[in-house]
Amino acid sequence: MRGQTASLVLLLVIVLEHESESAECVTHPKVPLLTQSLRPLAFVPHIKMLTLADGKKDGKEFISMAPGYFPEIAPELWNDWKWQLKNRVTTLAQLEQHLTLSEEERAGVLLSGDKLALAITPHFFNLIERDNPDCPIRRQVIPRIEETWASPYDMADPCGEDSHMPVPGLVHRYPDRVLFLVTDRCASYCRYCTRSRVVSGVGKQELHTEFEAAFKYLEEHTEVRDVLLSGGDALLFSDAKLEKMLSRLRAIPHIEFLRIGTRVPIFLPQRITPELCAMLQKYHPLWMSIHVNHPRELTTEVRAALERLADHGIPLGNQSVLLAGVNDDLETMKTLVHKLLICRVRPYYLYQCDLINGSSHLRASVAKGIEIIEGLRGHTTGYAVPQFVIDAPGGGGKVPINPGYVLYHDQEKIVIRNYEGKIFEYPETGGDQSVQFAPQREYHDEYLYS
Repeated sequence: MRGQTASLVLLLVIVLEHESESAECVTHPKVPLLTQSLRPLAFVPHIKMLTLADGKKDGKEFISMAPGYFPEIAPELWNDWKWQLKNRVTTLAQLEQHLTLSEEERAGVLLSGDKLALAITPHFFNLIERDNPDCPIRRQVIPRIEETWASPYDMADPCGEDSHMPVPGLVHRYPDRVLFLVTDRCASYCRYCTRSRVVSGVGKQELHTEFEAAFKYLEEHTEVRDVLLSGGDALLFSDAKLEKMLSRLRAIPHIEFLRIGTRVPIFLPQRITPELCAMLQKYHPLWMSIHVNHPRELTTEVRAALERLADHGIPLGNQSVLLAGVNDDLETMKTLVHKLLICRVRPYYLYQCDLINGSSHLRASVAKGIEIIEGLRGHTTGYAVPQFVIDAPGGGGKVPINPGYVLYHDQEKIVIRNYEGKIFEYPETGGDQSVQFAPQREYHDEYLYS
């Protein structure tokens, strides 16, 4: 019966494609309005999976890809975040069941157990194009043989976290804030992960956070006002376990606010339940930094999860990583930041990819990052423009990288250009002799005569 139903649907689609195009449906502009009659058959997820192959690859629309590659799964299971975790794609056989892998991917998967585990939630797996090895989603999560290539610039710990760890699992690199590594597990694993040395359980190091020692350190160091929970991903904890940790931190008087760095709303939107949000709401001020790299990641399910968090008073910021073949072009990035704002998420950082071992094939140039910021600043709302940063190799911290808007600066004036390339002068007070001014720079013709 199931095979007959599928054949009937296929026949209907073939017939409809040859009908008049005088009326259009929203999902398929080229398909007649009569397609709406198929909705009672509940095959919409399959149709939406086809839209990805038929041109919905830019991610400008919010769409759902469920059930996609998993048509046999009942909705009540699909929407269960624990089912999603238990049924992640973790093997070569699972990948090849649904995707046409390239030789580079196949070799990378076979070697992935030596560096960073392979794990992709069914929700995120549905975003991957079946036959396109250059798909921006699969480049983020499917291993490639290039991960074994050595670059002279690669580092195991590019942010120097291990050298700024007074207590195992607690990184104190900046004066008034700390990074608390509470787990080494994620819902899915990004192939450019800056902590691949400790995350997923297959790297060369293991994460052994000493929680009581960390809490004691925080209680004694009154200069710490901001704690960022990361890892790994703290939202993989049960509500009760996460609340126990948040309540312990909130009990320390000098800690003013808490942050959670997470990709769970993107990899696993089913985890963002009303119960979780209600619990988080009790520990305000609590902020959340999510991680989205490509606009296709912002599905209808992800949008709903982010809106639920925002409705519970949690300010949301996004941190993207500039990745070759994923988001290293202006149009993709503009689409991404615009969709983020619709989801009530402020684009926060655009990171230059860290010099993590085996990531050279994913690193775009710094010049490309500057070019993207140049194309955003002034051309779209300021709320949509993230700060481009390089995490200085070896533990130097985040360094903001901006286009050259300051052309000259001394005690009399500052010479600046705007997003259109026009030159302006603004008078300097000149009263404070201790101020350090930017070095003098030559005026370039493209600025002077633009």
